[in-house]
Amino acid sequence: MRRPLRLLTVLGAVALLASGCASASPAANPAPSASADSLTGTVEVYAAASLQRSFDEIATAFEAAHPGVTVSAVYDGSSTLATQIGEGAPADVFASADEKNMAKVASQAPDPQLFAGNTLVIAVPKDNPGKVATLADLARVTTVLCAAEVPCGAASQTLLSNAGVAVTPASSEQNVTAVLTKVAAGEADAGLVYATDAKGNSDVEAIVPDGADKVVNNYPIATLTDAPNPEAAAAFTAFVLSDDGQKILADAGFRAP
Repeated sequence: MRRPLRLLTVLGAVALLASGCASASPAANPAPSASADSLTGTVEVYAAASLQRSFDEIATAFEAAHPGVTVSAVYDGSSTLATQIGEGAPADVFASADEKNMAKVASQAPDPQLFAGNTLVIAVPKDNPGKVATLADLARVTTVLCAAEVPCGAASQTLLSNAGVAVTPASSEQNVTAVLTKVAAGEADAGLVYATDAKGNSDVEAIVPDGADKVVNNYPIATLTDAPNPEAAAAFTAFVLSDDGQKILADAGFRAP
Protein backbone atom coordinates (compact mmCIF):
# COMPACT_ATOMS: atom_id res chain seq x y z
CA MET A 1 0.00 0.00 0.00
CA ARG A 2 2.95 2.30 0.45
CA ARG A 3 3.87 2.35 -3.20
CA PRO A 4 0.49 3.58 -4.43
CA LEU A 5 0.43 6.23 -1.69
CA ARG A 6 3.90 7.41 -2.68
CA LEU A 7 2.82 7.46 -6.33
CA LEU A 8 -0.23 9.58 -5.53
CA THR A 9 1.94 11.97 -3.56
CA VAL A 10 4.34 12.39 -6.47
CA LEU A 11 1.51 12.85 -8.96
CA GLY A 12 -0.07 15.47 -6.71
CA ALA A 13 3.18 17.40 -6.49
CA VAL A 14 3.56 17.34 -10.27
CA ALA A 15 0.00 18.61 -10.66
CA LEU A 16 0.60 21.44 -8.24
CA LEU A 17 3.84 22.38 -10.00
CA ALA A 18 2.11 22.42 -13.38
CA SER A 19 -0.72 24.51 -11.94
CA GLY A 20 1.76 26.97 -10.48
CA CYS A 21 3.60 27.32 -13.80
CA ALA A 22 0.36 27.89 -15.67
CA SER A 23 -0.75 30.67 -13.32
CA ALA A 24 2.67 32.37 -13.39
CA SER A 25 2.94 32.49 -17.18
CA PRO A 26 0.71 35.55 -17.90
CA ALA A 27 2.41 37.61 -15.19
CA ALA A 28 5.79 37.02 -16.81
CA ASN A 29 4.63 38.54 -20.12
CA PRO A 30 2.17 41.33 -19.33
CA ALA A 31 0.23 42.90 -22.18
CA PRO A 32 1.59 46.26 -23.36
CA SER A 33 -0.03 49.16 -21.53
CA ALA A 34 -1.73 51.95 -23.45
CA SER A 35 0.07 54.40 -21.17
CA ALA A 36 3.55 52.99 -21.86
CA ASP A 37 4.79 56.40 -23.13
CA SER A 38 6.71 57.92 -20.23
CA LEU A 39 7.00 61.45 -21.67
CA THR A 40 5.13 64.10 -19.70
CA GLY A 41 5.04 67.83 -19.13
CA THR A 42 5.35 70.80 -21.48
CA VAL A 43 7.77 71.32 -24.35
CA GLU A 44 8.60 74.99 -24.93
CA VAL A 45 9.36 75.43 -28.63
CA TYR A 46 10.85 78.69 -29.90
CA ALA A 47 10.35 78.76 -33.66
CA ALA A 48 10.69 81.20 -36.55
CA ALA A 49 7.45 82.98 -37.45
CA SER A 50 7.42 81.35 -40.89
CA LEU A 51 7.04 77.95 -39.20
CA GLN A 52 3.83 78.74 -37.32
CA ARG A 53 1.31 77.02 -39.57
CA SER A 54 3.34 73.83 -40.05
CA PHE A 55 4.61 73.67 -36.45
CA ASP A 56 1.07 74.06 -35.10
CA GLU A 57 0.17 70.98 -37.14
CA ILE A 58 3.31 69.14 -36.03
CA ALA A 59 2.52 69.99 -32.39
CA THR A 60 -0.96 68.48 -32.73
CA ALA A 61 0.44 65.28 -34.25
CA PHE A 62 3.18 65.08 -31.61
CA GLU A 63 0.71 65.49 -28.76
CA ALA A 64 -1.44 62.73 -30.24
CA ALA A 65 1.59 60.43 -30.25
CA HIS A 66 2.58 61.47 -26.71
CA PRO A 67 -0.65 62.12 -24.72
CA GLY A 68 1.23 63.19 -21.62
CA VAL A 69 2.99 66.08 -23.35
CA THR A 70 1.77 69.58 -24.22
CA VAL A 71 3.60 71.69 -26.82
CA SER A 72 3.78 75.42 -26.11
CA ALA A 73 5.20 77.39 -29.04
CA VAL A 74 6.57 80.93 -29.27
CA TYR A 75 6.80 82.32 -32.83
CA ASP A 76 8.83 85.38 -33.77
CA GLY A 77 11.81 86.50 -35.83
CA SER A 78 14.75 84.13 -35.38
CA SER A 79 17.03 86.96 -34.23
CA THR A 80 14.56 87.93 -31.49
CA LEU A 81 14.23 84.33 -30.34
CA ALA A 82 18.01 83.81 -30.33
CA THR A 83 18.40 86.89 -28.14
CA GLN A 84 15.75 85.65 -25.72
CA ILE A 85 17.37 82.21 -25.51
CA GLY A 86 20.75 83.81 -24.91
CA GLU A 87 19.23 85.79 -22.06
CA GLY A 88 17.94 82.64 -20.39
CA ALA A 89 14.44 82.11 -21.77
CA PRO A 90 13.19 78.66 -20.64
CA ALA A 91 13.12 77.12 -24.12
CA ASP A 92 13.44 73.39 -24.80
CA VAL A 93 13.77 73.53 -28.59
CA PHE A 94 14.91 76.24 -31.02
CA ALA A 95 13.97 76.16 -34.71
CA SER A 96 15.58 79.00 -36.65
CA ALA A 97 14.92 80.23 -40.18
CA ASP A 98 18.65 80.42 -40.82
CA GLU A 99 21.94 79.02 -39.57
CA LYS A 100 23.34 82.44 -38.61
CA ASN A 101 20.90 82.95 -35.75
CA MET A 102 21.27 79.36 -34.58
CA ALA A 103 25.01 80.00 -34.37
CA LYS A 104 24.34 82.85 -31.92
CA VAL A 105 23.29 80.26 -29.33
CA ALA A 106 25.88 77.65 -30.26
CA SER A 107 26.86 77.06 -26.63
CA GLN A 108 23.25 76.10 -25.86
CA ALA A 109 22.58 74.35 -29.17
CA PRO A 110 25.72 72.35 -29.97
CA ASP A 111 24.11 69.89 -32.38
CA PRO A 112 21.66 71.65 -34.73
CA GLN A 113 20.23 69.68 -37.65
CA LEU A 114 18.77 71.06 -40.88
CA PHE A 115 15.13 70.12 -41.38
CA ALA A 116 13.73 72.44 -44.09
CA GLY A 117 14.48 75.05 -46.73
CA ASN A 118 12.59 78.08 -48.02
CA THR A 119 12.76 80.70 -50.78
CA LEU A 120 11.29 84.17 -51.25
CA VAL A 121 8.38 85.41 -53.34
CA ILE A 122 6.97 88.86 -53.98
CA ALA A 123 3.65 89.14 -52.16
CA VAL A 124 1.12 91.68 -53.45
CA PRO A 125 -2.45 92.39 -52.37
CA LYS A 126 -5.17 90.54 -54.21
CA ASP A 127 -5.64 91.95 -57.76
CA ASN A 128 -2.15 93.50 -57.55
CA PRO A 129 -3.10 97.21 -57.47
CA GLY A 130 0.55 98.29 -57.88
CA LYS A 131 0.92 96.25 -61.06
CA VAL A 132 4.06 94.62 -59.68
CA ALA A 133 5.71 92.03 -61.92
CA THR A 134 9.43 92.01 -61.12
CA LEU A 135 11.88 92.88 -58.36
CA ALA A 136 12.60 96.18 -60.13
CA ASP A 137 8.99 97.23 -59.52
CA LEU A 138 9.58 97.17 -55.77
CA ALA A 139 11.63 100.37 -56.11
CA ARG A 140 8.63 102.36 -57.41
CA VAL A 141 5.81 101.11 -55.15
CA THR A 142 5.22 101.06 -51.40
CA THR A 143 7.22 98.05 -50.27
CA VAL A 144 7.68 96.50 -46.83
CA LEU A 145 10.56 94.18 -45.99
CA CYS A 146 11.85 92.24 -43.03
CA ALA A 147 14.57 93.97 -41.02
CA ALA A 148 18.11 93.13 -42.13
CA GLU A 149 18.92 91.17 -38.95
CA VAL A 150 15.96 88.83 -39.48
CA PRO A 151 16.55 85.83 -41.80
CA CYS A 152 13.89 86.91 -44.31
CA GLY A 153 15.42 90.39 -44.30
CA ALA A 154 18.94 89.13 -44.94
CA ALA A 155 17.64 86.92 -47.75
CA SER A 156 15.68 89.85 -49.20
CA GLN A 157 18.79 92.02 -49.30
CA THR A 158 20.73 89.26 -51.05
CA LEU A 159 17.97 88.71 -53.60
CA LEU A 160 17.65 92.44 -54.36
CA SER A 161 21.42 92.91 -54.52
CA ASN A 162 21.78 90.00 -56.93
CA ALA A 163 19.17 91.67 -59.17
CA GLY A 164 20.82 95.10 -58.92
CA VAL A 165 17.71 96.62 -57.33
CA ALA A 166 17.81 99.21 -54.53
CA VAL A 167 14.66 99.46 -52.39
CA THR A 168 13.92 101.89 -49.55
CA PRO A 169 11.23 100.06 -47.59
CA ALA A 170 8.24 101.86 -46.12
CA SER A 171 8.87 99.79 -42.98
CA SER A 172 11.27 97.12 -41.77
CA GLU A 173 9.47 94.40 -39.83
CA GLN A 174 10.85 92.06 -37.17
CA ASN A 175 9.29 88.94 -38.68
CA VAL A 176 7.90 87.77 -41.99
CA THR A 177 4.36 87.47 -40.62
CA ALA A 178 4.25 91.24 -40.06
CA VAL A 179 5.28 91.85 -43.68
CA LEU A 180 2.58 89.54 -44.99
CA THR A 181 -0.04 91.11 -42.71
CA LYS A 182 0.66 94.61 -44.06
CA VAL A 183 0.51 93.45 -47.65
CA ALA A 184 -2.69 91.49 -47.10
CA ALA A 185 -4.30 94.53 -45.46
CA GLY A 186 -3.40 96.74 -48.42
CA GLU A 187 -1.02 98.87 -46.35
CA ALA A 188 1.73 98.16 -48.88
CA ASP A 189 1.80 97.39 -52.60
CA ALA A 190 4.34 94.62 -52.17
CA GLY A 191 6.63 92.76 -49.79
CA LEU A 192 9.14 89.95 -49.88
CA VAL A 193 8.01 86.92 -47.88
CA TYR A 194 8.71 83.22 -47.86
CA ALA A 195 6.91 81.07 -50.39
CA THR A 196 5.36 79.09 -47.53
CA ASP A 197 3.80 82.23 -46.03
CA ALA A 198 2.07 83.24 -49.24
CA LYS A 199 0.86 79.73 -50.03
CA GLY A 200 -2.83 79.30 -49.35
CA ASN A 201 -3.37 82.95 -48.32
CA SER A 202 -6.33 84.19 -50.35
CA ASP A 203 -5.62 87.85 -49.50
CA VAL A 204 -2.35 87.97 -51.41
CA GLU A 205 -0.90 86.88 -54.73
CA ALA A 206 2.60 85.47 -55.01
CA ILE A 207 5.06 86.28 -57.78
CA VAL A 208 8.21 84.15 -58.04
CA PRO A 209 11.02 86.57 -58.96
CA ASP A 210 14.01 85.70 -61.09
CA GLY A 211 16.87 84.38 -58.97
CA ALA A 212 14.68 83.27 -56.06
CA ASP A 213 15.94 79.70 -56.37
CA LYS A 214 19.49 80.94 -55.80
CA VAL A 215 18.69 82.39 -52.38
CA VAL A 216 17.64 79.53 -50.11
CA ASN A 217 17.26 79.78 -46.36
CA ASN A 218 18.08 76.53 -44.57
CA TYR A 219 16.28 75.92 -41.28
CA PRO A 220 18.12 74.22 -38.36
CA ILE A 221 16.52 72.79 -35.22
CA ALA A 222 18.18 71.90 -31.92
CA THR A 223 17.32 70.56 -28.49
CA LEU A 224 18.88 73.03 -26.06
CA THR A 225 21.42 71.80 -23.51
CA ASP A 226 19.60 73.47 -20.61
CA ALA A 227 16.13 72.39 -21.74
CA PRO A 228 13.74 72.16 -18.77
CA ASN A 229 12.19 69.01 -20.30
CA PRO A 230 15.10 67.39 -22.17
CA GLU A 231 13.53 63.99 -22.94
CA ALA A 232 10.34 65.45 -24.42
CA ALA A 233 12.39 68.12 -26.21
CA ALA A 234 14.56 65.48 -27.88
CA ALA A 235 11.44 63.57 -28.89
CA PHE A 236 9.89 66.69 -30.46
CA THR A 237 13.08 67.42 -32.41
CA ALA A 238 13.14 63.82 -33.63
CA PHE A 239 9.50 64.10 -34.70
CA VAL A 240 10.24 67.18 -36.82
CA LEU A 241 13.03 65.24 -38.54
CA SER A 242 10.90 62.11 -38.96
CA ASP A 243 8.97 61.14 -42.10
CA ASP A 244 5.74 62.35 -40.48
CA GLY A 245 7.19 65.75 -39.62
CA GLN A 246 8.83 66.13 -43.00
CA LYS A 247 5.55 65.38 -44.78
CA ILE A 248 3.77 68.14 -42.86
CA LEU A 249 6.53 70.58 -43.81
CA ALA A 250 6.49 69.51 -47.45
CA ASP A 251 2.72 69.93 -47.60
CA ALA A 252 3.19 73.49 -46.31
CA GLY A 253 5.58 74.22 -49.18
CA PHE A 254 8.95 73.82 -47.47
CA ARG A 255 11.84 72.30 -49.35
CA ALA A 256 13.75 69.30 -48.10
CA PRO A 257 16.95 70.33 -46.27
